[in-house]
Amino acid sequence: MERTPAEAYADHCVELLSAHGAARARRMFGGHGLYLEGLMVGLVAAEQLYLKTDATTRPRFEAAGGRPFVYRRGRDAAGVATLGYWTPPEEALDSPEAMRPWARLALEAAPRAQAAKRPRARPAGAGPAALGARSGAKPPETEPGTGGLSAAARKRRRTPSRAR
Repeated sequence: MERTPAEAYADHCVELLSAHGAARARRMFGGHGLYLEGLMVGLVAAEQLYLKTDATTRPRFEAAGGRPFVYRRGRDAAGVATLGYWTPPEEALDSPEAMRPWARLALEAAPRAQAAKRPRARPAGAGPAALGARSGAKPPETEPGTGGLSAAARKRRRTPSRAR
């Protein structure tokens, strides 16, 4: 089976990144996500490579003449969004050696970006269980042999759904 131009370009980008470790491309949203050592470090859209940036690495990409990945959000042209992905300089696309410093910057930015997206831990006593405990609420009573289901849950299980 013949590879499409987009797939061939994604393969080329994987080759460029492979100097830093196990690189792979994965199809997504009409393009490809590029992964290095399990972290998403880039994307390919419309046969253009974009590498992951953050506040620390973005100035280097900007100074080198990079452009941000921009897409239209929704159907109106006013809904334009940018992500933290920027093009490396054109000469970086020539060889894995030329890509090395840019791939390193993307590999540095990816875990920081991932850590920034993680939900923060709730303070002690802020979870739903803690709220119930503070309010004095008790869990629904269950009878032995009911699999821990409350009477209301057992009734819902027995009642046939109208959708069936």
